[in-house]
Amino acid sequence: MKKNYTLTVSACYVGYIVQAIVNNLSPLLFVQFGRQFGISAFQLSLVVFINFGIQILVDSQSAKIALKVGYRASAVVSQVLCVTGLMCLSILPNVINPFVGILLSTLFTAVGGGFIEVVLSPVLEALPLKNKSGAMCLLHSFYCWGHLIVILASTLYFKLFSVQNWAFLPLIFAAVPIVDCFLFAKCPFEKLGGDIDPVTYKTIFKMKYFILFFVLMIAAGAAEQAIAQWASYFAEVGLQLPSKEVGDLFGGALFALGMALSRTAYGFIGDKINLKAAISICGVGLLGSYLLASLSPFSALSLAGIGLGGVFVGIMWPGIYSLAGKNYPRGGTKMFGMLALAGDVGCTLGPVMVGVISSDIKIGLLVSAIFPFVIVFIMAVLLKSSSKRSG
Repeated sequence: MKKNYTLTVSACYVGYIVQAIVNNLSPLLFVQFGRQFGISAFQLSLVVFINFGIQILVDSQSAKIALKVGYRASAVVSQVLCVTGLMCLSILPNVINPFVGILLSTLFTAVGGGFIEVVLSPVLEALPLKNKSGAMCLLHSFYCWGHLIVILASTLYFKLFSVQNWAFLPLIFAAVPIVDCFLFAKCPFEKLGGDIDPVTYKTIFKMKYFILFFVLMIAAGAAEQAIAQWASYFAEVGLQLPSKEVGDLFGGALFALGMALSRTAYGFIGDKINLKAAISICGVGLLGSYLLASLSPFSALSLAGIGLGGVFVGIMWPGIYSLAGKNYPRGGTKMFGMLALAGDVGCTLGPVMVGVISSDIKIGLLVSAIFPFVIVFIMAVLLKSSSKRSG
């Protein structure tokens, strides 16, 4: 009997919406945390560091755990942890030291988010689907649509109930991972080809050019989250827009929309384009977007840089995953775990650099332009190696 994988694909899509919720809800409250609890920009940078730092630790071990206990158990546990973290964010800052409460909630969501990142991509890769690179990009587009949903739903909530009543919002969002628990408990799974006879981590890193893919993921994660985690703050404080709602909509939402559109478009185009060339072109565009956002004296142009940054960075993470899957089919879950680890190293490095390197958020973004530059440089090396082989 032929299996129907619609439920599996749906569960993976919802899983990435969950990851968007746990990664992006707190940053929307950064200004409020500062005003209500007296938490500094440096402490907020530490929250980001703890979030992605823990995800790095989880990434380093979750592939082994997933191979031992299975995809289903790993996926369900990831959602349970995200539910727990969102509930803690709602309750703890108001009953214990606020900064400690935020860090504890981040601990749970970071572990859950780490498992989501490592498990869901190989789950989808293992399914017998057509246009796998497109399916992978479409999967990651749901992170962007989730990010956009978080911003729009939060903005509506704050408009109706005021930002002072923010504590109920994480409880509302907790319904999404609760639903996904049931989806993952029911859907069919398949085993990834590379997991039948898994290779060692040492073998993976000895694969030709894999180290370049590893560095690419660091740069991609850093370039994405340097803007994503600070876009609303940048718009509200750095550009001195008139209100939080305007900052969220024209900062974070604009960036998320750009990412969502580019990933969704690639999800449908898929294998019809040259992925290496597309990533290279988007790398150049991303570098220009960073420079526009950070150097323009006009708020409108800076916001255009934020939006274009989302468009150009959108293809990076899923595109590199797809390239790695095609080039290293023996890598299996361990390889995806290493790529997720690299991506989360970047996700930690990028936003922390923006928050710590300067009290001027625009200067922080300008320095972070090093990340798209690294992407452009490495892709030039990979394209050159491809032309030599074809020649």
